[in-house]
Amino acid sequence: MAASYVIIGDGIAGSSAAETLREGAPDADVTVITDEGEALYNRILIKEFAKGKLPEAPISIHDPEWYDERDIDLRLDTYVTELDADAHTLHTHEGDTIEYDKLLVATGGTPVQLPVENSDAEGVHHFWTFDDARGIAEHASEAETGAVVGAGLLGIDLAAICGAQEVDAHYLMRGESWWRYALSKEGADIIHNALEEKNVTPVFDSGVDHFEVDDSGHVTAAVDPNGETYDSEFVGVAIGLDFNLELLQGTDVECDDGVVVDEYMQTTVDDIYAAGDLTRFYDTILGDYAQNGSWGSAKEQGSIAAQNMLADTVASETQRADGEAVDGEEEAFRWVSSYSITHFDFPFLSFGHPTLGDDHAEAKFSDTEWRRLAFKDGKIVGGVLIGDLAPQSKYKKLAREERVVADQKEVLMREEVDLDELAPAAEQ
Repeated sequence: MAASYVIIGDGIAGSSAAETLREGAPDADVTVITDEGEALYNRILIKEFAKGKLPEAPISIHDPEWYDERDIDLRLDTYVTELDADAHTLHTHEGDTIEYDKLLVATGGTPVQLPVENSDAEGVHHFWTFDDARGIAEHASEAETGAVVGAGLLGIDLAAICGAQEVDAHYLMRGESWWRYALSKEGADIIHNALEEKNVTPVFDSGVDHFEVDDSGHVTAAVDPNGETYDSEFVGVAIGLDFNLELLQGTDVECDDGVVVDEYMQTTVDDIYAAGDLTRFYDTILGDYAQNGSWGSAKEQGSIAAQNMLADTVASETQRADGEAVDGEEEAFRWVSSYSITHFDFPFLSFGHPTLGDDHAEAKFSDTEWRRLAFKDGKIVGGVLIGDLAPQSKYKKLAREERVVADQKEVLMREEVDLDELAPAAEQ
């Protein structure tokens, strides 16, 4: 009897897993369930669509025919209401029961709503899905004033959308700089200046106390904790994700600010795996549990999870046939992620875990060229590069090798990085 694989979620993690499963098990039953009404699309490009720079057409990656051609059962607009891990079954809102041998949970998250008055008013937007992008594009193109909340990688997308749509916006940040956990003030000022050039004004030590609305319930202004009022016909909020874990309640799957998985994407319950934004995974490079929401990381996690689902199936089938336990050939997730921003005249890239570390090094080479590395136990665990991205491959190589290099910052911070100038690992 053919094995049955079920994936909940059709983002890049779920889709990557489905493709890997089909390639590795041509005769298996593969089902993908998503509560969205459209198949996989490029979450990276939807920001360009919202800026008014791209039509909808290039954003979709897979259409339903892609799944049909691979004999993958795609179920759009479908909500899983119950998971019975003991019985290996799922129940949907339509009353269907779906059985599985191996299950992958790749349900991602839902944007966090600001816990302030009128945060659910019309005109207050969160940016996560393609449908969100459609609403943002339409509204931003009509608005004259705006406010953005959330001084991180998603918040700056909303700020850039305001700039591109010619919205006179204020970017309300709680701290004294943008993404203050990864950049020093010197590096962040490059971003601040670039925002101002796009008519987006950074406001520091601010935030939102409440929103004001008109008689129709549409937002008109954001009021910060200092009592300052900022006219805002359009508001964008990006303060994080609430991971979609409701389905796992009542199971023995361990959750700790996400689904806890090992380096093989295996949860604490047999035959249930997880991949993508919602995972709290064991990072073999960092030597600790971590989270990462980048597109490349999610894609790799989905593929790794699928490979291990296949290996576990083979091992189980062999054990049933021979009566002896067999270890499958598991594949560990070992990845240095990247996240890039293309909103400005200069490139921006972060990699690994730039907000972690017990030591740092940074250097500025021009008004738009700066970099910073984060170290843990002397090893590179992440970094940010602005202006010149050329050194990224060398830094990632050192991170993957887990080399102790924090004592050679002078070499690492040269404008032209030459790894041959580093002391050999054996001599450290």
